[in-house]
Amino acid sequence: MMERSEEFYQWMDKRRTVREFSEKPFDISIIENIIRTASTAPSGAHKQPWTFCVVKHPAIKKRIREAAEKEERESYQARMGKEWLDDLKPLGTDWTKPFLETAPYLIIVFRRIYELEANSHKHQNYYVQESVGIACGFLLAAIHEAGLVALTHTPSPMNFLSEILNRPDNERPFLLIPVGRPTDTFVPKLVRKRLDEVMFVY
Repeated sequence: MMERSEEFYQWMDKRRTVREFSEKPFDISIIENIIRTASTAPSGAHKQPWTFCVVKHPAIKKRIREAAEKEERESYQARMGKEWLDDLKPLGTDWTKPFLETAPYLIIVFRRIYELEANSHKHQNYYVQESVGIACGFLLAAIHEAGLVALTHTPSPMNFLSEILNRPDNERPFLLIPVGRPTDTFVPKLVRKRLDEVMFVY
């Protein structure tokens, strides 16, 4: 157990967020396995309140990019405060999001607020935010394990994703994740918090 836990930590510590993707395609069955893994996550009352939409069609990716950049431009120019913008400077980000077209796949995660039964009854889901967040953690770990890279992108607001993908009323966009191989790219030299900063034993 000690050996396995140490090896897994060392592997996950190599995971990095990437913003420049190779356009080289790969089999969608890899994405299917990644989503299968994400779907093993625990959820409130085992309702599994998530939907994973995989976009590979260039025209749809282009529409998503255009809508996301519209929101991001507004955020960078008007919505974000100085402190937020200063925190982003070391990462070199701005409102342009070319990765939304260059990455071979986009995985858009939706949280399912309720389930609509045959009699039109809205059956409640439980701890939706927490459950979908855990599933996304599993998803990112599975992407890394497959030898791929990803970016957690959260344009705000994200309602355009529901419209472009024609999702039902019981779903809300949660996370937009480009997935692919990395190019030779800039990766900030990040320092993660020490264990004694994040763990307290009682």
